[in-house]
Amino acid sequence: MNIDTKYHGTVAVKEEDIICFPHGLPGFANEKRFVLLPLADAPFVILQSVDTPALGFVLIEPFSYFPSYEFELDEATVEQLEIESERDIAVYVILTVADPFDHTTANLQAPVVIHARKRLGKQVILTNTAYQTKHRLFPDKVAT
Repeated sequence: MNIDTKYHGTVAVKEEDIICFPHGLPGFANEKRFVLLPLADAPFVILQSVDTPALGFVLIEPFSYFPSYEFELDEATVEQLEIESERDIAVYVILTVADPFDHTTANLQAPVVIHARKRLGKQVILTNTAYQTKHRLFPDKVAT
């Protein structure tokens, strides 16, 4: 099937590539079907709504940029995503891309967790954590 996207124009996606977010995303409860689309020559992917072309989020796998990043999923999330092992999931965080790019931030307080095999996803809001919604991706860089 073809979908219109925010960053890639019209792309062909397979039905089996669609990730279901049963409860939508915070602020987008009615958006339940997404695909992951890689950005060429960048370590980022786009979480693109299948149904709303203008809705696409830039994501990264956080562990390369934040090596000490860790959290535990609550039991309800483990059940919702049918997780049996840590190996079942991929973890991403949403970026707020800034100009200059050195000021780009990552939302570590609300990771996007995807069960790759079952094609289920959820954005998890972490509570009782020091993580915030805006962590500098490049904290050592000084803007010029």
